[in-house]
Amino acid sequence: MSRINHILRELGRSLYRFPFTALGALLSLSLLYLLFDLYWIAAGTTEHLYTKLLAELRMEAFVSEAVLEPEIPQLQDAIAHIEGVVGIEYVSKDRAREILQEMLGTDLLIGYDSANPLPRSFVLEFEPSTLNSKDMASVSATLSARTEITEVSYSRQWLENTEQTRKIIRQVGLALGILILLTAIISSVNNIRLMTRARAVGFQQMRLLGAGKMFLAFPFLIEGMLISGLSAVVGWLAISYGRGQISLTQLEIVYPTFEEMAVFCAAAAVLGTISGYMGIRRLLK
Repeated sequence: MSRINHILRELGRSLYRFPFTALGALLSLSLLYLLFDLYWIAAGTTEHLYTKLLAELRMEAFVSEAVLEPEIPQLQDAIAHIEGVVGIEYVSKDRAREILQEMLGTDLLIGYDSANPLPRSFVLEFEPSTLNSKDMASVSATLSARTEITEVSYSRQWLENTEQTRKIIRQVGLALGILILLTAIISSVNNIRLMTRARAVGFQQMRLLGAGKMFLAFPFLIEGMLISGLSAVVGWLAISYGRGQISLTQLEIVYPTFEEMAVFCAAAAVLGTISGYMGIRRLLK
């Protein structure tokens, strides 16, 4: 019990003697974690939007005029068995005319009842795992190799650009995470060192009296844990406040779950503990 009292007393003494150092550490870490929180939300929102748009991606294969209507079911069945295809819809000339009329609000083919110039086509849906540039290009090549298909159309350039953007976002997230990790550790270590320098003499006296390394270091480990963990909590509280003030109708913002926030705060507390040890270890040698 006396050891616990000593640890708590030393912790309170450190915070009491260096309140501005502790406050500065709290604010700086809060801003760092807030920056990462905002990126986390932006990345999650972008990923959700990407997945939503990707799910709407379709491929259209136009049928040659040489293919007779009785041959369409057999061709449709063959295309449906291509790997990755989960849905296929046949668009006849009449259906193509209806779709064009719905899009434009008027029928441009009046007078073409006996000779509808619109092409027939198949509209393909894919498994989520197939919705990438490589697999879509493979399916497109397979369809183009068939003599019954005259042209294959899908948003190839959009898909490639979107995948590249997604890759960049992930790389930026990794770099940002590493940068925040290093900055948080350096900031915490420097703050702990500032507090320990003024108490170096007292440390040496306690070492001579037989105090163990962990006994001396424990107050600073707890301090690092509290400051870092509390900073993470402050960042999420700021996000929660802003969430209640901002409302977007055109874009669905994806926030981490409460469990994910709790894990993040716990990880920040562990990081603070490690930083506290790094800040005090010189005096423990």
